[in-house]
Amino acid sequence: MDTPLSVLDLVMVNVDGSPRQSMQNSLDLAKHAERLGYKRYWLAEHHNTKGIASTATSVLIGFIAAGTSTIRVGSGGVMLPNHSPLVIAEQFGTLESLYPGRIDLGVGRAPGTDMVTAMALRRNLNGLEEDFPNGVIELQNYFDNPKPETQVKATPGEGLKVPIWLLGSSTFSAQLAAMLGLPFAFASHFAPSYLDAAIRIYRDRFQPSETLKEPYVITAVNIIAADTDKEALRLFTSLQLRALEMIRGIHGPLQPPVNRFDTICIKPEKYAVDQRLKYSFVGGPATVKKDMKSFLGKTQVDEIMAVSHIYDHKARLRSYEILSSL
Repeated sequence: MDTPLSVLDLVMVNVDGSPRQSMQNSLDLAKHAERLGYKRYWLAEHHNTKGIASTATSVLIGFIAAGTSTIRVGSGGVMLPNHSPLVIAEQFGTLESLYPGRIDLGVGRAPGTDMVTAMALRRNLNGLEEDFPNGVIELQNYFDNPKPETQVKATPGEGLKVPIWLLGSSTFSAQLAAMLGLPFAFASHFAPSYLDAAIRIYRDRFQPSETLKEPYVITAVNIIAADTDKEALRLFTSLQLRALEMIRGIHGPLQPPVNRFDTICIKPEKYAVDQRLKYSFVGGPATVKKDMKSFLGKTQVDEIMAVSHIYDHKARLRSYEILSSL
């Protein structure tokens, strides 16, 4: 496969682990991905979730960028309504100044948490999602070239042209990315239903911009690769257990794999898990390659961002190694 490959990391915390260990594992994975030729390493903002340690996303981006040298590092994404656009511009302007030419700013409009936590983050929930397009434009203006009439400037940030990506799990951000001429990343690893419609809308309505002349689509998918199909399917049960817990309203740490997932849940729950994890490519090298080629032939996406929630760190490293060799 000649499609560029990247990594999306939520810095998952194992049931017997700690946030510190997960962060160290993330750095180790980023170094591994860099050696293997992966293009980007993105981290996702989440809050009030015991099993996810990527809350301070910009801080972790700096940590990963400092420990690597060539791979692009960014957010997949920062949930813009949780923050002032100026603060994000200053943070990512700082990151771009420290690690020039390596920083991506992916932004989304969801809170990345429940509404009670969103209120604690924002202090006011009025109209923030609805104002997302204006927030994106404000961000663009902060990174634009200096203008004498501009009263509020991002320092650092002004003139740095940090690449902005729009993230989505529905068609809203696809339409906005097309209108603004920005690259688009779709979260099909947990929200597969709108993938085809979002890609079609984005490509059909895309307006070339100074930033981007042709549409560019990343899609995030779950990839669990191992040396055999049997071992990959066993590793996959950790992700299935996490999806089941989320369906049940539980947000705990990542659980170790089990021998039989279907004995743990009832049929409607299994169906819901299967629907949520529709775009999961699980198996040995031949199986993953066959399924990925079919997916790429169908979607024609420009880049794959692999999400691999694997309990054992060495097995996760091996999964990315197998994927890079296909």
